[in-house]
Amino acid sequence: MADTTSDTTRAVPSKVGDKLPTDLVLTPLVDGSAGQGRPVMEWLTTFHLASVVLDPYTNESSWVLRAASRVLEQFRGSDARINLIVTAGPNEARAFLGPLAERFLVFCDPDRAAVRAMGLDELPAFVFTTVDGVVAAAAEGWNPHEWEAVADAIAEVTWWTSIPVPGPGDPGPFRGSPSLG
Repeated sequence: MADTTSDTTRAVPSKVGDKLPTDLVLTPLVDGSAGQGRPVMEWLTTFHLASVVLDPYTNESSWVLRAASRVLEQFRGSDARINLIVTAGPNEARAFLGPLAERFLVFCDPDRAAVRAMGLDELPAFVFTTVDGVVAAAAEGWNPHEWEAVADAIAEVTWWTSIPVPGPGDPGPFRGSPSLG
């Protein structure tokens, strides 16, 4: 349900509460190249996924890199596999992320199959997928309170501590860019 009190607040993606397709393949970035892609359910056998989805061809995604890194780091060691999903091939993903490509699990999504499966309309996005493949929470664009709600959902499911969003130095709210380019 959308809150019309702010132009940065949108309805949750249509896929929240829905299960991701079992044939969705996530391809990791390994040593700067595309690794072996595996179905999403293989990535979810033990851990949930806490994913920040980025489009390296837009300013909006670059504006949240520091904040996204800070939010994801809070869940390192939890029962959520923290990761970045970049809508590009391995070379572009590595160039966009710089040293973050070494700090996080990175999935390359050049055809935006994961973006479509998650029902995202805007990027950047923060998506929490539980071990059963259900998209449990999502925030699109950069609305700090929505990102904090996703962090709270992760903390509740994983029995972890959440993080306040926005944090020091985080940008003000803004709408994301169209998710399908």
